[in-house]
Amino acid sequence: MAVSAAPAAPAGAAPDPFDPGRFRVSQDLMTAAGVKKLLVTLPVQKPSKEWFVRCCPDPAYHITTCVVELKEDAETYLVDPDLWPVLVGESTFSTRMLIPTQDRQGTLFLWPLRLPGGDGRQDEWGRSALEAAAHAQRNWVRVSANMSLGAYEVFAASAHLPDAEWDLPPLGQLLRVAFKDRFYIDGPDHPVLRRLRGEA
Repeated sequence: MAVSAAPAAPAGAAPDPFDPGRFRVSQDLMTAAGVKKLLVTLPVQKPSKEWFVRCCPDPAYHITTCVVELKEDAETYLVDPDLWPVLVGESTFSTRMLIPTQDRQGTLFLWPLRLPGGDGRQDEWGRSALEAAAHAQRNWVRVSANMSLGAYEVFAASAHLPDAEWDLPPLGQLLRVAFKDRFYIDGPDHPVLRRLRGEA
C-alpha cells in the first residue's frame, strides 16, 4: 500500500515540531554533555567487502603475534607466549599482524593479517591483504575477494572523505577488550586446545 507524503506546509506556517532534523543528536552535544563512548567490544575480523576502511597508521599499534584461528567458527584466539613452542605444527596456529581498523561509521575492529611463513613465502591472498592494509593507512579503501584472481582487489574511494580519527586507548587495553574471557588461550586445558586434541 502506497503512503502519500503529507502536503507541504504553507509559507509562513510554524515549523514542523516533528522534523527529524530537530531530533538528531550532534557529536558536539555529546561532547558538551561529557559523554564518552566506552570500548567494551572489539571484533577481530577481516573487513567486509562493502566497507570502506582505514587502518591505524601508527606502527606502535601494529602487533605481530601468534593466534589460533578457527575458520569454521570465524573465531580468532590470542595465545599465551608460553604455549607457542607447544603449538608449532598445529594447523590452526599461525602468526598474524593485528592492526586497529575502522569503517566509515567509526566502528573499530582488529584486522588479523597473515604474514609470510618461516621460509618467507606468501600466497597472493596474504600478500594482497597486506598491501590493502598499507593503502588503508593513507586512504579510505574497500577490499573485495576476487576468487578467479586468487587475491584481494583494493578500491580507493573516489570522493574526498574526512580523515579517520584515532583516539585509541593503549594497545594493551585493545588486546584485553578483543580477547577477554574465552578468546585468550592461557593454558593447555583451554576448551579450544582440548577440542583440537579431540578431548571435547
